[in-house]
Amino acid sequence: AHFCCCRCKDGLKGFTFSALRFIVGKEEIPTHSYSPETAYAKVEQKTEKQEEKSRGMNIIALVRKLVDSICKHGPRHRCCKHYEDNCISYCIKGFIRMFSVGYLIQCCLRVPSAFRHLFTKPSRLLSLFYNKENFQLGAFLGSFVSIYKGTSCFLRWVRNLDDELHAIIAGFLAGVSMMFYKSTTISMYLASKLVETMYFKGIEAGKVPYFPHADTIIYSISTAICFQAAVMEVQNLRPSYWKFLLRLTKGRFAVMNRKVLDVFGTGASKHFQDFIPRLDPRYTTVTPELPIEFS
Repeated sequence: AHFCCCRCKDGLKGFTFSALRFIVGKEEIPTHSYSPETAYAKVEQKTEKQEEKSRGMNIIALVRKLVDSICKHGPRHRCCKHYEDNCISYCIKGFIRMFSVGYLIQCCLRVPSAFRHLFTKPSRLLSLFYNKENFQLGAFLGSFVSIYKGTSCFLRWVRNLDDELHAIIAGFLAGVSMMFYKSTTISMYLASKLVETMYFKGIEAGKVPYFPHADTIIYSISTAICFQAAVMEVQNLRPSYWKFLLRLTKGRFAVMNRKVLDVFGTGASKHFQDFIPRLDPRYTTVTPELPIEFS
């Protein structure tokens, strides 16, 4: 649905559009229309300039020319906008490109923790490059893009046209790639952005009523639900979000007397069995286990 909105005339804008355009490429999310002849002429001019620069042909230039000839001389449907590649090399290049991006992103995220062990355990630095998560994120992004592009090209060949509805089918099949990198954060973010996009598109079309300050109200309700879970059922919160709340409140979320909340059946004190609050016996109906001592 995100990709379908991107391909519509009045589709997505802003960060979401830029992110999807970067992932799948500008060929699948065109920003303007132009004739294939014009685009092909630009490719030919670019090729001629490259040939002029590499008059003194070396091995690298020969290999590059061979790869370019293989990419360009192959099956490409007339509706496909990847004029510099055939459909097969187009999908392969997309996989290699986004696999590299995902691999490098995960490596960069692990750099700070790896450098902490640079002098104590130098061997840990090598794990920065062959860590399993690096390849998982790369496989996710690479397969996502290649499946999306491959499906789009296949549908153009089968139906002999380029339709915005192809994006829905291609995006659905590309979602299978999440088996390589199962992230609830990514899936929940995309789901929430989809609901937000459909809501505002419905407002623009006049089919959904507009509620003033709806974004603020939704954010407040979401925060209230998270805070309620932080008190009543900490075990259902993401560990990273729980640590964030502890830092935000300077540990006060962890010093609540959750044992009295166990009567509601949410297991509020499940992770706080050893915590005993110090209470003033003057204000309690039951004698506290650790009463406050007054000097």
